[in-house]
Amino acid sequence: MKNICVYCGSSPGRLPEYRQAAEALAAELVARDIGLVYGGASIGVMGAVADAVLAGGGRVTGVIPEALAVREVPHPSVTQMHVVGSMHERKAMMEQLSDGFIALPGGLGTLEELFEILTWAQLGFHRKPCGLLDVAGYFRHLASFLDHCVNEQLLQPQYRNMLLEADTPADLLARMNDYKPPAMDQRLTRDEL
Repeated sequence: MKNICVYCGSSPGRLPEYRQAAEALAAELVARDIGLVYGGASIGVMGAVADAVLAGGGRVTGVIPEALAVREVPHPSVTQMHVVGSMHERKAMMEQLSDGFIALPGGLGTLEELFEILTWAQLGFHRKPCGLLDVAGYFRHLASFLDHCVNEQLLQPQYRNMLLEADTPADLLARMNDYKPPAMDQRLTRDEL
């Protein structure tokens, strides 16, 4: 993996562990010579992960829509910044630039980006690993809800298993490195929709 996209909040969140996890993930990315692709902001968890990658001498690519360039305060020091016209363009470019995807704590935008990239994987639009870094149990209830979806037969187990989970950056990156996407049939059956 040459570049990992990290979805995370433009707010710092309540716990100091969120920033600490962003910094720990950044250190692992730099140690493995993996570039960061992210939403381009200099604030919140987003700013923390970018600052830490840059401080470690790593590569950072930001992708930010024009409309958010004022609200999210674009990072002035990233290696490369792409300013795009819409959120759709942002997400498409982030997918194209990345070899895998990790969610750190964040709000609706983080969750929306995570679920869209997982849906793209389910539909076979990409075959890249997707992971949750479960910081201080932040994603515990989300993972339980996905298990509930499987139990209710609204989510196929092979698609639930596409979302890798770990408590540490090293464990998550190791799982992502070993990821094998599920076999995809050429067409979906009624049960897979």
